[in-house]
Amino acid sequence: MVNVQQFAKLVKEAREKAKKRGFSQSFDLVVSLRDIDIKKQEMNINEVVYLPKKFSKKPLVCVFAGGDLALRAGRGGADRVIEPDELDKKSTDKRQLRKIANDYMFFLSETALMPKIGKTFGQFLGPRGKMPTPLPPNAPVEGLIARFVSAVRVRNRGGLAISCKIGDEGMSNEDLTENALSIYNVIEKKLPSGFNNVNKVMIKMSMGELVAISPVN
Repeated sequence: MVNVQQFAKLVKEAREKAKKRGFSQSFDLVVSLRDIDIKKQEMNINEVVYLPKKFSKKPLVCVFAGGDLALRAGRGGADRVIEPDELDKKSTDKRQLRKIANDYMFFLSETALMPKIGKTFGQFLGPRGKMPTPLPPNAPVEGLIARFVSAVRVRNRGGLAISCKIGDEGMSNEDLTENALSIYNVIEKKLPSGFNNVNKVMIKMSMGELVAISPVN
């Protein structure tokens, strides 16, 4: 287990060692793993973690919906709402489909549209681990959007390291520490042998150097 004091130290050192840039840098958590044979042990982590502290710049949310659900999604703070007609028009424009898949972090979709999204967006959203969360007709879409704007996706890509954003330069060290600990706890629980599979825990800013600790039992 890595405790809050260790994460606080990592965040502080990462900030001190990074040079100032003309843009707001992100803080990233990197967890390197050990004693896992990825050829034999299935490692398929793709989790949405709801963070205790919001990013200064929120992740973008796109909703596929029509009618009343589309109206409520727009009022609820969705960054983009794609209705069925627009979805049909974009279905063969691979450049636009790829751009949308890259531009938005989270996707939600009216349940009835899921088969169509699978056919059109599936090849772009699937490999990115971004397939939409289904929305029944009476889903509390406003509340769901509010949850996703303070969330991050934690996903491994088949290697012995997992990395994700924990926040940005505009956040306090205390808030970054809380987010890092929340994300780390999710990762540890998903590992085959938990803490014993953790080799190093590292934090860095976008243009900074990695600051690491090697946890011990």
